[in-house]
Amino acid sequence: MAKVATTFVWQGKDKQGSSRKGEISALTLSEAKSLLRRQGISAHKVSKQSKPLFGGEKKVNAADISVVTRQIATMLGAGVTLIQSLDMIAQGHDKSSMRKLLSEIATEVKSGNPLSSALRKHPLYFDDLYCDLVKTGEQSGALETIFDRIAVYKEKAEALKSKIKKAMFYPIAVVVVAFIVTTILLVFVVPQFEEIFSSFGAELPAFTQFVLGISKFVQNYGIFIGAGIAAAIFLFIRAHRKSQALRDKVDAAVLKAPVVGDILKKASVARFARTLSTTFSAGVPLIGALDSAAGASGNAIYRDAILFIKKEVAGGLQMNTAMRATNVFPDMVTQMVAIGEESGAVDEMLAKIASIYEAEVDDMVDGLTSLLEPIIMAVLGVVIGGLIIAMYLPIFQMGSVV
Repeated sequence: MAKVATTFVWQGKDKQGSSRKGEISALTLSEAKSLLRRQGISAHKVSKQSKPLFGGEKKVNAADISVVTRQIATMLGAGVTLIQSLDMIAQGHDKSSMRKLLSEIATEVKSGNPLSSALRKHPLYFDDLYCDLVKTGEQSGALETIFDRIAVYKEKAEALKSKIKKAMFYPIAVVVVAFIVTTILLVFVVPQFEEIFSSFGAELPAFTQFVLGISKFVQNYGIFIGAGIAAAIFLFIRAHRKSQALRDKVDAAVLKAPVVGDILKKASVARFARTLSTTFSAGVPLIGALDSAAGASGNAIYRDAILFIKKEVAGGLQMNTAMRATNVFPDMVTQMVAIGEESGAVDEMLAKIASIYEAEVDDMVDGLTSLLEPIIMAVLGVVIGGLIIAMYLPIFQMGSVV
């Protein structure tokens, strides 16, 4: 059974005699000291990193990988060696989990292993596309250029993901808040008015009786309804994770949703174009590039369409013809790819397509947010205002009688 690397905290001095401190990942204490000596560090204190008393360490996310990729690209461009770049970024990173990850990768590289092999040992953070591109850079001797392209790709992908999350999160958050406020009014506020109305001795307006009926229903059965909804959501999420068929059906359904469906379609086209442009320009064969693009498309409909294109291209068909046969890519995209194939600049044309559709997604998300704001405010006003009117309507009627 392979040993697991441990994070060690150290203090010491560098070759210039300056005081330094940091963390390093190694299997044993002696190995940690040996690695520090190789880096020119004279360590006077090396110890295992103590675990935090409250809460765990922050996990590495896709945004962290994007930032680190850009940092590596910048340092390589400035003439800093790969090992120095990894060590410097690891020492300066805020997250201990990221420092540990980079230290483990640096240790592998110092042992003589290729960077791509070191990255493949961490598939949770570096997918096949990332590792294949790094391997291509190592083989071609253009690792600096490749990291710059990967950094651009990651930055664009994260920006696109952020926009889509924004489009989804805003209306969902407002609906959830509205549901919570309405439930609080029905469970706690309306019953107080009901006690006041019971002393009136007069028949209540139909609208008020309707709201009181909803309030009693929520008080009596709200817990069961809430538990049922929570259970249904839990079971759906669990089934969604385990069933590829269900995920494919959900992907097909969301594309048919108004407005949001159009945003997701354009986002899938942008991902396809950006991934294919990055891999193709890095020297990856078109068939392999299409494989990567299928995995990065983010939607089952586009994944299957890209795999169909891969099959047709492998059979000798032009890519633009195969794209047109799928009926999921807009005419403008297929025409631009056709021009790129004729001129021998497919990667440049795909990059332009990606930029166009990323900009369209930005505009559509901003437009959706601007459109939803007044609609949501109107719905909230009707729901909450209706409850208030229903409660005060009997009081208004008594005032008119008096």
